[in-house]
Amino acid sequence: MGIKRTAFWLSVTVVIVILDQWTKSLASSQLVYGRAVEILPVFDFTLLHNPGAAFSFLSDAGGWQRWLFVGISSVVSLVILVWLCRLQRRDMIMAASLSLILGGAIGNLYDRVLLGYVIDFISVHYENHFFPTFNIADSAISIGAGLMILDMIINPEKSAETQD
Repeated sequence: MGIKRTAFWLSVTVVIVILDQWTKSLASSQLVYGRAVEILPVFDFTLLHNPGAAFSFLSDAGGWQRWLFVGISSVVSLVILVWLCRLQRRDMIMAASLSLILGGAIGNLYDRVLLGYVIDFISVHYENHFFPTFNIADSAISIGAGLMILDMIINPEKSAETQD
């Protein structure tokens, strides 16, 4: 991919990181920890700190998991960055996917390094059934993963190339 295209997709990554950190800062300054603020009957803002990974995996492991997740996130972010830089001009969906995933990974990595936990505040639920609380970075990663799956469905020949 050319320098201009790469710069564009990296700017998308930077926007995700900035938006993620700004909303986490806003949530931390405006919300009381653990107290839900209802926005809709199925949606609220609840400030929580997650020292674990997705869905609070290893959140009660005693602290060692912080550096494990920092290491994994750092390596994955570097791999994604190299992958993004090597994409062809025609790989727009994959570029969008990787940019979103990279922005989300860096946003959560920043929290983990500085704070030792990730700030979550978006809560979606139905009656007493709650989806794990998440943030903008998690949303970007999820949308990016969805775009990656879409790219594999739309362009199965590219998936086959990587398996050869």
